[in-house]
Amino acid sequence: MPPADHPTPLRPESADPAAFHRRLTRWNSRRLEPVTPYEGWADHVREDAEMILVEGAFIERLRADAAPWLANLPEDPDGFVAWFEALQGAGPGENDPLFPWLAEAADLAQMRWFLQQEVAGEAGFDDLVALAQVRMPDRPKMELARNYWDEMGRGAQAGMHGPMLKKLADHLDLRPTIDGTVWPALALGNVLVAFSTTRRYAFHALGALGVVELTAPWRADHVARGLKRLGVGPERKYYALHATLDVEHSRTWNEEVLRPLAETRPDVIRSLAEGAVMRLMAGAACFEAYRERLWGPGDLRKSA
Repeated sequence: MPPADHPTPLRPESADPAAFHRRLTRWNSRRLEPVTPYEGWADHVREDAEMILVEGAFIERLRADAAPWLANLPEDPDGFVAWFEALQGAGPGENDPLFPWLAEAADLAQMRWFLQQEVAGEAGFDDLVALAQVRMPDRPKMELARNYWDEMGRGAQAGMHGPMLKKLADHLDLRPTIDGTVWPALALGNVLVAFSTTRRYAFHALGALGVVELTAPWRADHVARGLKRLGVGPERKYYALHATLDVEHSRTWNEEVLRPLAETRPDVIRSLAEGAVMRLMAGAACFEAYRERLWGPGDLRKSA
């Protein structure tokens, strides 16, 4: 694994990466929306065929960018799980100075801008898990079902995680738009949607979603602390909950999803690892873009 300061660029996809990812985001929004039969569906099918190729080329470029992080990837289950767990704190984007700053120094306007970007790039963890579990082996499938049930508030609508985030967004009057979102945040959502909707990347999805559970608590804790400092009350529950709940989610994901797959399907270890690294790289690009907007170019505030 490269050192923590190894560059982890999210490669621009064209002369205008913002336009590229806005286009991809709008396509994902359209194709995932449940609708009834309509005129013009054949035009959308033709667009889908084109965009699936565009999306695939984008993901393949990211796979190439992730390769240096997989140079010493173990091929045995114990070694792989240990490698995966070591991404916490050492993978791309880990321990970014943005988050201590959000906890300790950001004002409300800065926190609102950060959260608006996060909400805009949110792909819906519950839906991603539901899509990723299709035809998976029984033991991983059961853990994905347990994880999904937690996302659904264990059957209580008030406990559903997605609406908790919406409640925070409503409380802070966040109004995210595709055009008002930095392109790396859109790219992050596009990566996760590509993984969970494309079966050749199904194991990438499990690695990516697993590394979210592994690494989210540290970031969520800092955001929750910042919101508390700024006087946000119960509406900060989404971040406070994920600062603790995801610790257990990560443990069970590693033991019930990653380990059994590595034991029974060693051929998917690299896909699991690639998915994790690619998700972290996309997150790292977001944090860099956020810092540049909030602090100005070149200000890393390493002491934050």
